[in-house]
Amino acid sequence: MEQEVEVRIDKWLWAVRIFKTRNMATQECRKGRILINGVQVKPSRIIKQGDIIAVKQDPLTRTYKVKALLSKRVSAKVAVEFTEDITPPEELQKLELCKAQHEQFFRPHGTGRPTKKERRTLNKYLC
Repeated sequence: MEQEVEVRIDKWLWAVRIFKTRNMATQECRKGRILINGVQVKPSRIIKQGDIIAVKQDPLTRTYKVKALLSKRVSAKVAVEFTEDITPPEELQKLELCKAQHEQFFRPHGTGRPTKKERRTLNKYLC
């Protein structure tokens, strides 16, 4: 593959499959959820090899290091070669905690509506 010279952040985020569409990557940049080296950026920001990119996704902030530049979308197996996930373990623990809380209140499909007692219990923990 040919090495790119300049790539926009929104295009790179889409190409390495962090976001499903380029439009989603652009919107996240505009909302201020994308940081490059600790600074909020616009979608047109040009990235360089070695930049640290933080992507805020509830409930955690994923951190990536740019290994190489890429402007065309590639398969997931190839995309791994262009990025390095350096998310701290504390952030990943937040995700596990949220999953555990969600499973505690999850109702399997087909079990019907919650009873009055179950609904009150749910509201007590969720509100």
